[in-house]
Amino acid sequence: MITRLTYKKMFKFTLFFLAAFYAGYWLAHFVDLPTGKAVQTSADGNWGLSFQREGKPPVANATADYLKQFNAYYAENTPEKVLYLTFDAGYENGCTPAILDALKKHHAPATFFIVGNYLTTSPDLVKRMVAEGHTVGNHTYHHPDMSKISTKEAFEKELGDLETLYQETTGQPMVKFYRPPQGKYSESNLKMANELGYKTFFWSLAYVGWYQDKQPTHEEAFKKLLGRIHPGAIVLLHSTSQTNAEILDELLTKWEEMGYTFKSLDQLP
Repeated sequence: MITRLTYKKMFKFTLFFLAAFYAGYWLAHFVDLPTGKAVQTSADGNWGLSFQREGKPPVANATADYLKQFNAYYAENTPEKVLYLTFDAGYENGCTPAILDALKKHHAPATFFIVGNYLTTSPDLVKRMVAEGHTVGNHTYHHPDMSKISTKEAFEKELGDLETLYQETTGQPMVKFYRPPQGKYSESNLKMANELGYKTFFWSLAYVGWYQDKQPTHEEAFKKLLGRIHPGAIVLLHSTSQTNAEILDELLTKWEEMGYTFKSLDQLP
């Protein structure tokens, strides 16, 4: 005979099982690959991706349709094997020349998202990027957590100070392409960037390659970057990565052998 106490125990066990199941599913499927943190399911927080099928675009924590209303993007929805190369450049440590050499060899356009420190310390490399047909985008002047900036004036200053320094350095106006530092953003940030005439670019493929004292092996890098490539990918790499500098020529060759071609972000529909 099943008593009321037994029913209570069964009910508690069922609740515990369901909670554990959904917690496990959430952790398994919604992990932010660049940071290792759980993805926010709202429009605010850390940009995050869930890779569910090899060769297919990942599921992101904001949809393409949602982002498009703010002129924001993370991939192109296309069956065509094209990809968009982007590099975040927080500082220069000697790796960028090799990266530029590989891009030039493969006639591959890229967008370099730079900060104020990079422009101050490495103006010649920035000029080389421009001269070789690459786009230089805005990664803010000081690389702060922009999701914590609540006023349009402060937001505009972070982008505007870099614009001014870029024009003084290159003699050209800066293209209004913006990438939030660390992928941290808010809906209000997306609105402010859009109101300032900026397009915001996240990414659909990245891997942990920015720790100077813990660089991935070539094999680890190829496993992530080849296994997770997909049509329309916006690829985020870091120009500070020694591994990236060493493998880029071979990586671009392997992607070409897979049938991929390279486009610039200004060609993104």
